[in-house]
Amino acid sequence: MKPSFAIIGCGKVGMALAEYLSKAGYRPMGFSSRSLASARQAAEIAGVPECCFENIWNAPKTADIVFITTPDEVIKKSCRIIAEHKGFSENAVVFHCSGALASTELASAKSCHAKTGVMIGSMHPLQSFAAIKTGKSGNPFENIIMAVEGDPIAVEKARTIAVDLGAKPFTIKTEGKILYHAAAVVASNYLVTLMDLAIKLMAASGVSESEAFEILKPLIQGTLTNIETTGIPEALTGPIARGDVGIVEKHVQAIRLMPDRKAPKNLNDMVEYYSMNGVETIKIARAKGTLSENAAKQLLKILEAD
Repeated sequence: MKPSFAIIGCGKVGMALAEYLSKAGYRPMGFSSRSLASARQAAEIAGVPECCFENIWNAPKTADIVFITTPDEVIKKSCRIIAEHKGFSENAVVFHCSGALASTELASAKSCHAKTGVMIGSMHPLQSFAAIKTGKSGNPFENIIMAVEGDPIAVEKARTIAVDLGAKPFTIKTEGKILYHAAAVVASNYLVTLMDLAIKLMAASGVSESEAFEILKPLIQGTLTNIETTGIPEALTGPIARGDVGIVEKHVQAIRLMPDRKAPKNLNDMVEYYSMNGVETIKIARAKGTLSENAAKQLLKILEAD
């Protein structure tokens, strides 16, 4: 028999867990949220409409596994309130799903049953839940990566849960959680920012902005494939990898001279962003071995001029 579970915080992730844990055979026991309507909806999705609670400490009392899927800033507070009201069952395992916060945010749960011990951990689905519509978009956990950390027993449970949800778990160090999250932000959020610059530059060249992404898409996909198959240094191509100082200098000049009406942001900011990325790219080109020291110095002189 699969463990029972409760969810505190019935937003997008909480709703998804309610549905797909139930479908995986886990037994729903209680749901609570800032909005009672949300808790009721999650309970109905899980097939137990009667298991919604206004007070958060009542929802997890009989659950083997508790997920606190509130906003990050209230995870610690929510856990403390439940612990103060003895809301965790003996030998319960308590998780949160924050990407940035470590399992130590849940330390207060351990005070609930000092002798038998409550275990704590975190399970972070490395995926955006922004567009998920429960029951309509398929399993949002299917084949995604799930980062887990915490007490050894909690990690073991988390890995099992992740697999049961259809995800692929990997374990990280508790003290490395914030750097893991920084990496995810760079890979996802900063990629969006980088693509914004690329699309704006493409549009400034005369291409319709609505067509710019489709034009760049094969190049993006090819680059990702090259990174996957050959690694970072070998995947690097282009003028910096070749040491083409003249082309890079023309890039900087052209961006600086863009008409204001075509500039998506302050021109100095655009030049600075292009140059900053160029400086980091020089390091990768040197690691690849295709950029001479002399060319690197010339490129740095151009890119650091601003």
